Amino acid sequence: MGKNSSIEWTDHTFNPWWGCAKVSPGCTNCYAESWAKRVGAKVWGVEKSRRFFTPKHWDEPLKWNEDAKSDENRKRVFCASMADVFESRADLDPWRLRLWKLIDDTPWLDWLLLTKRPENIEKRIPWKDQWPDNVWLGTTVENQEYAATRLPILLQFPAKRRFLSCEPLLGPVDLNAWTISLPKHLYPIDWVIAGGESGTNARAMLPGWAKTLRDQCQKAEIPFHFKQWGHWAPVPAPKKEKSAARKFWDEVLGAEIFMEPKGKKVAGRRLDGITWDELPATA
Repeated sequence: MGKNSSIEWTDHTFNPWWGCAKVSPGCTNCYAESWAKRVGAKVWGVEKSRRFFTPKHWDEPLKWNEDAKSDENRKRVFCASMADVFESRADLDPWRLRLWKLIDDTPWLDWLLLTKRPENIEKRIPWKDQWPDNVWLGTTVENQEYAATRLPILLQFPAKRRFLSCEPLLGPVDLNAWTISLPKHLYPIDWVIAGGESGTNARAMLPGWAKTLRDQCQKAEIPFHFKQWGHWAPVPAPKKEKSAARKFWDEVLGAEIFMEPKGKKVAGRRLDGITWDELPATA
């Protein structure tokens, strides 16, 4: 985790701390929890303490900022891949204050703040009507239920960019209420990231879910980024009885489809033969 992140939609990753607690279906097979357990960090759950870091760790984004300034090339920083910046815990407040100052001190970095807790944003941000030019605010939308719950909150904020992470995508998502019929008191969606779940216990993302989300973005002129199929990839109907492929009913396509557990790398990230790497313009 750090400079030159392997996550396709960011340049760097910065974690102000490690640890979180599960709040919705998208958290079920949390990759961050699995990674923390793998390295022996007991930081997951409401009762667990969080892991904090030294000044050397906090100095890293300052170096990234100087490099970006020198190159005159802005960089995106995903904050936080191993936590949720807006988790409701008083012990995190001093670290949040430190983060806000760091964001202010790094104007050449666009900070992507992604949360599953948008209801906590207003009480924990230092900005009100005037947000910094280098803050992008996002929320996870894994299915229609959480689109309805989280989007009306996210889109209230005048951040320079508002984005959705529809990963893991666990069902079809209709964004029309926030694109075609956007209420006047809300701000628009600036970017949508979509992807399937990875790992051996992953749930399949059906092709119709991804395609309809892409089509909605194209219609609304919202940049669309397809991150991955995840563990399951669409395949033709198997010709052999003994096959790892599994049959699903795709309600969006109105057809039976087959998915096979190929693993993230083999499944790839092409949707209808295209790599969707669209990005919003910097503020």
